[in-house]
Parts: sequence; C-alpha cells; structure tokens
Amino acid sequence: MRTYTLPAAVIAGALVLGVTACGSDQTDGSDGGGKLVVGATPTPAGEVLAYVQQNLAKKAGLDLEVKEFTDYVLPNTALQQGELDANLYQHTPYLEDFNKSRGTTLTPVTEVYLPPLGFYSEKVEDVTKLREGATVALPNDVTNEGRALGLLASQGVIGLKKGAGVNATPRDVADNPRKLKFKELEAAQLPRSLGDVDVAAVNNNFALDAGLSPQKDAILLESVKDNPYNNVLAVKKGDEDDPRVKKLAELLTSPEVKKFIEDTYKGAVLPA
Repeated sequence: MRTYTLPAAVIAGALVLGVTACGSDQTDGSDGGGKLVVGATPTPAGEVLAYVQQNLAKKAGLDLEVKEFTDYVLPNTALQQGELDANLYQHTPYLEDFNKSRGTTLTPVTEVYLPPLGFYSEKVEDVTKLREGATVALPNDVTNEGRALGLLASQGVIGLKKGAGVNATPRDVADNPRKLKFKELEAAQLPRSLGDVDVAAVNNNFALDAGLSPQKDAILLESVKDNPYNNVLAVKKGDEDDPRVKKLAELLTSPEVKKFIEDTYKGAVLPA
C-alpha cells in the first residue's frame, strides 16, 4: 500500500482530462496572460501540479490547466505539436534522447523533483540472490533501460561493456554469471509484470500508481546522491521565456511545493 495520504483538496481539484491528444483552448501567452496547459503523468507530477493549481496558481495570477497522460510518449508529442504549453514527468537524459530519436525540439526549464527508480519482486528479497536463468523486466525506453542496467551492475549482478553509459541495453551486458534473461516492456506495464517475472525495474511514478512504496517495497533503490535523473519542467524550444512558464517554474521550486513533496511522499520522491 502507499505510504502517503493526499489532501482532499488536491484529489478533488486534479483535472484529469484524458490521454487523447486533443486541441487545447489556450491563448497566446506572450503577454503573460492566457491559460497554461501542462501535461503530466498522474503520480507524482499530476499531484504536484494539482497542489500548485489549487493552492498557489490563482494567487500568483496563473491560469493553470493539467492534462494527464499514462505513457511517456504522448506528453512530448503533444508538447511539440502545440497541444500543450509545457510538461512535467521526465528527466533530462530521456528528453535529450527523445529529441534525438524523434526530431523534437524540447528543452528543460527547471528541475523539480527526483523519483528514484527501483527493482521490485514478488519472488526474491535481494537482487544478488537471483536464481540462474531468472527473468528481469526492464523499461524499454533507452535511458531508463540503461539506468536500470547500471543499477544492477552497481551491485555486481551483471557487468556492462566499458563506455555503455546511460544508454546501455541488454546487448551491452558483458558479464552475466547468472544467465539472466531480460524482458523489455513499456514502463507503464512493469508493475503488472511482477507476477510473471523474477524482478522488475519500475519507474517511481508507475510504482506509486500501483500502490508500491519505493522506500518499503523496493528490493533495490538507486541512490539520490549525484543522481542525474531529476524530473524537469519542459517546453518547446523558444518558449522558455514565456512569462506563464517562468511563473510556473517559480511555483514548482517554491518552499511550499518543497514541503508538499516532503510531507506527501515521505522520501519516496525528493524535491530537487
């Protein structure tokens, strides 16, 4: 079960407007006015934005609308196509890889929080005790797959080719003494795969959505020290100076939001 309780006002105020890419009714915000439409995955990004919307935005003169998505692709394509003004759900390595592979022109504005990735299992309590031939489920996007493999390598479970870095894939596994089998899945499917695999690397937001506690349920959790995977508020290149975006960036890095993250997630998500 989750280890946090959301304030009723946050739950009641969250705008869940579907995952379909619909045209938004935002107006030109060059004068600092008009609605700012921001895409987000439900947890924690959608919850953090809902807190801002319900508690801080009106006072700051910001008309904020939140659209929630349940995957990692649509929030970026919608942003590139102008259906969103900004989004919050990804770290910079993922954003950079997305730009490179899809020809988008997205850019980070500010870091907001760190959601540590972890390994979860219904069969073992220690990744170093995995049986020979065990199946390991990994997120199939390049940066998070490399992130998960690097975490396994840090525990000596596997060895990676020199220079594999954050973009490592199973093809970069140079040392596999347990003959582990790797299963690549969409990140959102990983919590549901736990009954079918020995261990799965689950992104923080999908772990929380599934009722998993990173602090209590993960059998291996990446360290927050010197971690490059802080999630960022992102916009299409050229929109960094939009007054509405700047205002939202200030609110997302405010003491109020820092306290909300700390109080709500109890260390499962950390303010950047």
